[in-house]
Amino acid sequence: MSGKRILIAISTAALAISSAAFGDETTLLKQAREFVAPLPRELSAAGPPANKDIVYLGRLLFFEPRITVDGTVSCATCHQPSLYGTDARATSIGVKQRLHPRNAPTVLNAALNFVNHWRGDRESVEDQATQALTAPISSGHDEQAVADRLERIPGYGLLFKAAFPGEHSPITTKNAGMAIGAFERTLLTPSPFDAYLAGNIDALSPSARAGLQTFINTGCVACHRGAGLGGDMYRKFGVLEDYWTATRSRNVDKGRIEVTNDPADLHVFRVAGLRNVAMTPPYFHDGSVAALPDAVRIMARLQLGVALNDADTGDIVPFLASLTGGLPADFAAAPVLPPGAVPAPK
Repeated sequence: MSGKRILIAISTAALAISSAAFGDETTLLKQAREFVAPLPRELSAAGPPANKDIVYLGRLLFFEPRITVDGTVSCATCHQPSLYGTDARATSIGVKQRLHPRNAPTVLNAALNFVNHWRGDRESVEDQATQALTAPISSGHDEQAVADRLERIPGYGLLFKAAFPGEHSPITTKNAGMAIGAFERTLLTPSPFDAYLAGNIDALSPSARAGLQTFINTGCVACHRGAGLGGDMYRKFGVLEDYWTATRSRNVDKGRIEVTNDPADLHVFRVAGLRNVAMTPPYFHDGSVAALPDAVRIMARLQLGVALNDADTGDIVPFLASLTGGLPADFAAAPVLPPGAVPAPK
């Protein structure tokens, strides 16, 4: 064969390989779009439409510690910007060093969840914020005490009036929770994976794309789907084996059954959304697993009966890392709060 023919043959073969690879990539992208939706640009409020004054007030209240019983705990204590909206603890610590029973999930993209909290006992981010303002662990106050503290901090009166015009006495726990929820709805973190879903195949590395394929083929997308890659259903943790054996959990959490009293809800939890998961260890409702590769293997084994090898796990982890987005500017830096002396604890 002449040199010219050899070059033509090589070029033809390369073109065929390239076309096959392109076909595989477009097929993978099509598969991904069947299960996962891009992150929306904005999320509407659960109640009345939020305006910039409500969101601004909610941001301040999210970082405000002076309304809790000891004046040291705020939403940001358990949902720290530097830790991607978590506190990096297995379970959080609230007012007066009281222990939360479960791990604090990230507040980033939390408004995508169909319910909030691991057991689904909060209907929305607004409901979660409102109840947290008077919960024994996160606050230690009742509704009237919360309102009293806010009224005693100069500056909040005008801010509440601007956020809730027309109300004679707008400083209420309900309004505070609505404002915090409105702020949390802005905490969306588009990631390289969203660019990939939009058609930019090179937004994901070859390893991440291989991990995406493994993620789909293994069956992870049965639960981790939609814009949040999870957060839109309940599932039993430990379908095929007891979860606490694999996770070495110190305590066995009964899960949603404690909310519903339905035997079918034993060890059932809200499926975790996977956005920013590489940045939010430790994992699971009890923070029992510290490393993401271990969490991936445990989920595949307990939920799907699949024993992932090191290569498959090593691909899935870069795919999960592609779900990491940048921190919203209004969340990354804490605001300057209205000045005022901390009210003395009662």
